[in-house]
Amino acid sequence: MAKSQLKKLGVYLRPHWRNTTLGIVALLVVNGIGVYIPLLIRDGIDELGVTFSFDQVLRYGLVVFGLASVMWVMRMTSRVLLFGVGRQVEFDLKQRIFNHLLHLEPAYFGVNTIGDLINRATSDVDNIRRLLGFAVLSLANTFFAYSLTLPAMMRINLRLSLLAVSVYPFMLILVNLFSHKLRNQQLAVQEELSTMSEMIQEDMSGMALIKIYAQEENERTAFRQLNQQLLDANLQLALTRNILFPILQLLAGGSGLILLWFGGGAIEQGVISVGDFIALLLYVERLAFPTALLGFTITAYQRGEVSIDRIESILTVESKIQDKPDAIALPLAQVKGRLTAHDLTFVYPTSSPEKAVPALDHVNFEIPSGETVAIVGAIGSGKSTLANALPRLLEIAPGQLLVDGYDITMLRIEDLRSAIAYVPQESFLFSTSIKNNIRYGSPFAEQSAVELAAIQAQMHDEILNFPHQYETIVGERGITLSGGQRQRTALARALLVDSPILILDDALSSVDNQTATKILRNLSEGTARKTVVFISHQLSAAAMTDRIFVMDQGRIVQSGTHAKLIETDGLYRSLWSQNKLEEALK
Repeated sequence: MAKSQLKKLGVYLRPHWRNTTLGIVALLVVNGIGVYIPLLIRDGIDELGVTFSFDQVLRYGLVVFGLASVMWVMRMTSRVLLFGVGRQVEFDLKQRIFNHLLHLEPAYFGVNTIGDLINRATSDVDNIRRLLGFAVLSLANTFFAYSLTLPAMMRINLRLSLLAVSVYPFMLILVNLFSHKLRNQQLAVQEELSTMSEMIQEDMSGMALIKIYAQEENERTAFRQLNQQLLDANLQLALTRNILFPILQLLAGGSGLILLWFGGGAIEQGVISVGDFIALLLYVERLAFPTALLGFTITAYQRGEVSIDRIESILTVESKIQDKPDAIALPLAQVKGRLTAHDLTFVYPTSSPEKAVPALDHVNFEIPSGETVAIVGAIGSGKSTLANALPRLLEIAPGQLLVDGYDITMLRIEDLRSAIAYVPQESFLFSTSIKNNIRYGSPFAEQSAVELAAIQAQMHDEILNFPHQYETIVGERGITLSGGQRQRTALARALLVDSPILILDDALSSVDNQTATKILRNLSEGTARKTVVFISHQLSAAAMTDRIFVMDQGRIVQSGTHAKLIETDGLYRSLWSQNKLEEALK
């Protein structure tokens, strides 16, 4: 586990090896000068003890000041370089995570909550940035401090040096004993933070629902519980740190006391000079700071270690829907829009596969290019699953679904989805202008094209009544628009890209029958007709389509025109009678 994480750190640092190397070299220079200055002070003290001169004091003072200035410059250089590497890795990781999430199938986001993913892409990445900035600097500094300072101390006096550092093995043992506990506690903090982020994200998105049902107090109580759990996890981590770090500092300070205790006798016996003793004290002080800082370094490492695991759990996920190595290119200009299904079967993954019921069960159909087909049926009959299968949002078996005779699993995903405009029932709008929402799929579309799409979607006249017309900001998720306006704006967005195949998955459910009928008439008329798959419970609108597929329990149980189906005893006539009764009661 630890080796794997260290390899990951190496991967993160590899693109920035030059700055990392320069930063570490700068630290080496800092520590080299830091080892030389005590020796210079030692020589000065011993020399002044024999013949005292203000000129000598001034000379030594200027040399030490000059060296200390160089140390300061090099230390700042190392901090700028290494902290800069941390920031650059933070940028790289956020970009990688975002790019990777864009390639994952929609089902991934149904299993992994948005709040948790956001927390991993922000808080966990920030922990890695600290690890690769502060922790790398601290570890490199500690390594150089020990590897350069200890030999210098031992050259002065081996016995006193060993006595002074005799407490350090106990520090390492103590750190090792606490490291596993610190890691688990840090993981608990990150998980509690993710849970709270999920609740905040959900409540902000569903604020209107909370107020409609007057659930503010319940949400407040639920948040207080999560906040308390996060506080408890943080307090447990803080308690462990507040036990460990003072002990480390006490042991680090103990080395100086040991040197004072035994060093006086060594001077008295003439084993070492006063200058040697002062140099040893300065060296012990040099080691005390990085050793005391070891606790904070451990915390940064534990946080980074946990965060590496959480981030890699995203980056190592492979999308289940990918281009085949020999994927076929299908230029948009060549797409006619003919759709064919051969025994199309799909079962949603479940923990008990033997009990799973197919969402699509041997579905067969052929839809010629330019035809408008309505798909109707009860809730759960498989209509939306079929809609998701067409643009390959679900992974279906090869050879079951074809576009213009091409197996969709063998087509390049980008080409397939460019040929299909898909409008789901839940019409998502971005918090920007209506104009930008409509031209999302074609960002540089002219105003005239945007207006034409809005006209086809029966939305243009209403947009003209808005305060700023097409520049009106719709708010987060289109909150300022009604349900029908959101759906028609999403439809205009799909129409603007002018794909040869259009799928409407109950995308007009909030639009009245009269308007829905006008929209379908616009789509089915003209010379450049699209292949339209209209999934709906609005049978009055579905009745005017070229053909109707009736689905039940994952199968197409009836198909034909409205006139033919209404004359046949079957599910469609039953649905039509129910629809007419509901309209009469309104």
